[in-house]
Formats: sequence, C-alpha cells, structure tokens
Amino acid sequence: MVFFKTQSLLKDFGIVPNKKMGQNFMVDFSIFQKLSEYASLLNIDTVLDCGAGLGFLTKFLAKRCKSVLAVEKDYNLIKILKKQLKSFNNVSIIKGDLLTVDLPKFNKIISIPPYYLSSDLIQWLFRQKFNCAVMIMQDAFAKRLSASPNSDDYSWLTVFTQYYGKVDLLDIILPEKFYPKPDIASRIVRITPLDSKFLKDDQLHLFNLFIKHLFVNRNKKLINPVHSFLKTKYNFSKIETQKFLLSFSFREKRVRQLMVKNFGELFDAIPK
Repeated sequence: MVFFKTQSLLKDFGIVPNKKMGQNFMVDFSIFQKLSEYASLLNIDTVLDCGAGLGFLTKFLAKRCKSVLAVEKDYNLIKILKKQLKSFNNVSIIKGDLLTVDLPKFNKIISIPPYYLSSDLIQWLFRQKFNCAVMIMQDAFAKRLSASPNSDDYSWLTVFTQYYGKVDLLDIILPEKFYPKPDIASRIVRITPLDSKFLKDDQLHLFNLFIKHLFVNRNKKLINPVHSFLKTKYNFSKIETQKFLLSFSFREKRVRQLMVKNFGELFDAIPK
C-alpha cells in the first residue's frame, strides 16, 4: 500500500528518484514511530526534518509535536511537500541546502537525510544547539561514528563525534524498506550532545583540523603528526614538541590507539 502510494506520488509529479541526491524514500511507515520513540518526542518539541523528501515523515511528526522544520533542496520535491502538507499550519517548508540555509530554532532532529550528506551533516550538527538527533544513516557510516580505538573504522570522524556527543546504534533497517532499494543496509542512530564539550565555532574548527591532521598518519607514533601540526600552526621546534608531550602518559602510543578523551586532552593543552 505505502510502496504503491510512493510510486504513484512520484509518477503524478513526473519525478524519477535521483541516486546522486540520495533519494531513497522510506516505504515502511512503522519506522517513523520508532524514530519518534527513540527521540522521546513530545508535543512541545520543534523538530528538524533534514531532507524532507515526500513529506510522509514530516506529516507523521507534525501530528505529534509543536512544529516541524522541513528542509528540502530539490525544487521538484518542494512541490510535493506543499501538496502533502498544505493542511498543517505547524510545518515550515524550507527550500535550500541544510548546511547553509538559515534555520529557526529547533530542539530535536528526526530525519532520514541523504547519505551523501552524512559526513558534512555530522560536522554541521555540533555547531547547532539541540537535545538529540535520531536519524537513519548508512550502517557502515554509523559504525564509523561508534568505533573503538585501534579498530579499522576508528577515524577522525569517530573522534569528532564521540568528543561532542554520545552515539547509540539502534535498529538495522533493511534495503527493502526503501524505494528505490539502496545497495546497503541502514541503521537508526541517536546522537545526544555532551554539553560539557561545547566549543565556540573557531575552536570547533581548529579541533576538527587537529584530529584530521593526526589521522592522516594514524599508524605513526604520536610525536610525528603532533609535531607536524604544531610546527605548521605554531612554528614549534622538535624539542618544543617533545616538551609539550612530556606530561602525557600516552605519548608513546600511535594515533589510532588513542582514546577520544586523549585527543581532547592534547587539544586543550595546545596554546591558542
């Protein structure tokens, strides 16, 4: 029923799903209830729906919360959203790129964003103020967010995400829950920000640069990539870098072996 409704809606508007824009539409609406439960959705919440698509999730949320910000980049889908949501006075349809468009305040994110946006979305996320984000993401990407030190999936993005937030991997979502079917499994991910880790935009950007720089040489001992960063950014000599690292018990480890909190300790000690 839902599958044919989705196909019919796309046909009526002459739309062929765009693979490059990550247009795989959810056709199992029971998933929406899970998303709202994992986000502890309340009738006082203002929810951001990133990549609102055909509006089915938006409509579900609008019936259960104070208001919804439905962001969509594709003009053709905006036309569908306007039709689908015309009877809802608590939905704001916002056309544009989520990463650059100006948004009203919101406190929760519940969405199925396009997968090509995932890495940029995570970095954008922690520049916002929100209570929690519950999203469906590619399973392999979700595993990167929750990876442990010294594992193959452990990366700068892992450190960045876990430094600022708590990551919960929840239900696996099979490809047949979407139309068209993606080639990979998906996962419900919940991210809850850690208030104690809030940094201003300039510091957040610097932290991002720092961990990216270190992970370029993830298999090397810490002194090499740390010295490279400090030399480039602050003109440190090798001796100054060695002195800088003296107080850290993990200084002999390789980058991939460091815990998330170790990167934070290093960053906090850098002269800014």
